[in-house]
Amino acid sequence: MSIKEKLRADLTEAIRSRNEITSSTIRMVLTAITNEEVAGKEARVLSDGEVITVLSREAKKRREAAAAFESAGRPDRAALEKAEGEVIAKYLPAQLSVDDIKKMIADAIASTGAAGPADMGKVMGAVKPLIAGKADGSVVSTLVKEALNK
Repeated sequence: MSIKEKLRADLTEAIRSRNEITSSTIRMVLTAITNEEVAGKEARVLSDGEVITVLSREAKKRREAAAAFESAGRPDRAALEKAEGEVIAKYLPAQLSVDDIKKMIADAIASTGAAGPADMGKVMGAVKPLIAGKADGSVVSTLVKEALNK
């Protein structure tokens, strides 16, 4: 069963059980996936990897919105955004630990021969396919900067 099929099945179940947050969140995610499928010159069906990319983007939006609502003194809206983020997280691969990311970065630095901050693009290019959907890009970017500045 593909991720998209799982989302549709879970949407049906959420509607039947009258779980408003889950059903509305899955609807938003399915809409984002459909928009991605019809974007461009011809419509296509997204692979599971591409669906994970869309899910990661939606999860990031929820994290950023929750932080913005928190800083604006709207804890009710922040809680809703966090709840939506938790629903989306169920469909994402398990997140990598910081130690795992650091090991991948060290391997990428060794394989690319990166020597300093100027080589950050090379390292990110090597690490990005390995961490797709499994880690937040800003965290990885920060860790790469730290590793190259040593």
